[in-house]
Amino acid sequence: MDIITLFDDRVRTLWQTFAVNEQLSGAQERQCADFLALLIEWSEHINLTTITAPSAAIKYHFQDSLVLDRTLDMHTINTLCDVGSGAGFPGIPLAIKYPHVRVILMEVNHKKINFLDLVIERLKLDNVEIYPHDWRTFLRTTDDHIDLFCARASLHTDELLRLFKPGCRYKDARLVYWAAVDWQPLDKEKPFVVQQVPYSVGSKKRKLVFMRRPDTP
Repeated sequence: MDIITLFDDRVRTLWQTFAVNEQLSGAQERQCADFLALLIEWSEHINLTTITAPSAAIKYHFQDSLVLDRTLDMHTINTLCDVGSGAGFPGIPLAIKYPHVRVILMEVNHKKINFLDLVIERLKLDNVEIYPHDWRTFLRTTDDHIDLFCARASLHTDELLRLFKPGCRYKDARLVYWAAVDWQPLDKEKPFVVQQVPYSVGSKKRKLVFMRRPDTP
């Protein structure tokens, strides 16, 4: 049975609006619905996220993840790394909507990794993989081509700026940071901020902060 049919009219309407606005195919909508079902089920047993009510999850997880494509042409992205993915946001919704994008979910919590493994298997997400170590280890030991790093409710910007150190192999990549609308960069962060895009989701006002090394072509 489709989990969406089990919700009340308000939640079903919210879901239908989400699917239409995001121009999801029928298959993509079913994948998102299955993901939501797993999120609700697992959240009863482990602490995946503080947002578990269906209506709030639709707005503050699914919609908030896909707001990225309002500003960035995702067809220009081949590989994306979701830093501190947690329950899989924004990485998994982006992987569902843009199956051409290879998505790396960076997560160190073993229970969350088990959840992400199950989601990848159930949804048959061949374009998603998990990196089970921390941010500094990734920067120090991996050698990949990453077009975009995403950080949503994970690391502080001080830590994220390690990406742009001269000796980092990923120093020419782009970074997008989900921030509160009143977030302002510190003096040492200002040179890396190339764009700030305010948006609203549900009752919250937020913004996407795009960062890049100043001398990047």
